[in-house]
Amino acid sequence: MKFLRIIFLFFIFKNSILNAGTIDAKEYQFFLHDPALFTKTVYQLNEVVMANNFSPMVASRNYVYAAVAAYEIIAAQFPKKYKSLSGQLHGLNQLPAVNLKEPVDFELAALLAYIKVGEAVTFPEGSMKDYKKNLLIKSREKGLPAEVEKASQQFADSISLAIIAWSKKDNYLQTRTALKYEITDEQGRWVPTPPGYFEAAEPHWGEIRTLVIDSASAFNVPPPFSFNVNDSNSSYYKEVLKIKNTVEHLTPEQKHIAMFWDDNPFKLNVQGHFSYSTKKFSPPGHWMSICGIAAAKANADYATTVYATALTSIALFDAFIECFYIKYKYNCIRPETVINKYFSQQWKPYLQTPAFPEYTCGHSTISASAAEALTAAFGNDFSYTDSTELEFGIESRNFKSFRQAADENNWARFYGGIHFHNSCIVSTEIGRQIGETVVKSLKMKIRD
Repeated sequence: MKFLRIIFLFFIFKNSILNAGTIDAKEYQFFLHDPALFTKTVYQLNEVVMANNFSPMVASRNYVYAAVAAYEIIAAQFPKKYKSLSGQLHGLNQLPAVNLKEPVDFELAALLAYIKVGEAVTFPEGSMKDYKKNLLIKSREKGLPAEVEKASQQFADSISLAIIAWSKKDNYLQTRTALKYEITDEQGRWVPTPPGYFEAAEPHWGEIRTLVIDSASAFNVPPPFSFNVNDSNSSYYKEVLKIKNTVEHLTPEQKHIAMFWDDNPFKLNVQGHFSYSTKKFSPPGHWMSICGIAAAKANADYATTVYATALTSIALFDAFIECFYIKYKYNCIRPETVINKYFSQQWKPYLQTPAFPEYTCGHSTISASAAEALTAAFGNDFSYTDSTELEFGIESRNFKSFRQAADENNWARFYGGIHFHNSCIVSTEIGRQIGETVVKSLKMKIRD
């Protein structure tokens, strides 16, 4: 018995030594495989987007291609659990396979691919260079083997280059030189708004290649109410009075809702002859943040976090394309312009009016679409606290579900005085349909 006890204690001691060595040898994995690190990397891309003053539409393009690149690496890591998006997204053909003989750290490769594609799609080269450099330095300090780093970088590069090449065929470059929006004196047609009177943003965004939905015109969007400021019984006239009167009597709660969902990436502040800008995350940036918040609350693993980010990014991207197709199909005038011209020259919206036509509402469309994607990823009735706006001095808000958040956004754009409420209602419904289409069409996470 004494001999057996000695043998037993020997094996316990041996295993403890081996386990301790394993922990020391793989300390870098505890760092790199933390899903919070992926969320932090998404946040870093968000910061770069904000610093470069990119429009929400352009931002959605950066997020989606970066997220797809990261997702493809995770799909290669878990082929029995996640399915590649090649052959599922428009124009995305077979991607490079991983060499299983190489010591690839897939989580590191996903980070490297996200960084490389995220900055390459639009940004000046090296926009995330320092972030990547610090990431690798910290990983090496924690024991990242040189051969693992090299293999991970090579696989990340092979996926990244394929995704970047794919991104270049989405018609984005062609829209950079397309004809600008024509300003005319046609009644009810959009014209630039104060204080910046900026030209119309992205009039050809509806021509960008979609990823899942058949086309930008695939959804049955009802036409806007006919412009009519003469008949007080007309639907349009009633909409104008509704937004005018509501903004003139906003409650503190309504103001908070409007400001919380403002997400103006470039607000121009004018004081006399002096002007300056203030920045926030754009609408898609806000939803990328919500995705990270949800993943953390759900205690999601790394793969699930990447999957949710990719699915949400795709829903956002397609929703913007559909919405902007409708915007420049109807070219509707903004409430601010109508009210100032026909009702009150002193009236101002609570939020600053974005530089593009009113119908349909972009934020309501993409919010409803993102809500469907996140619901698919994390479930119905997923309650969470959205703390995205704290860094911009705006208190957090609590939601019982992603769909409730999207519904609140519906009201936020109306309270802000920048969209008629009918536009928000229509937009929320169309956005829901887009998100639903994305979720049902894509086979990403293979159910057990």
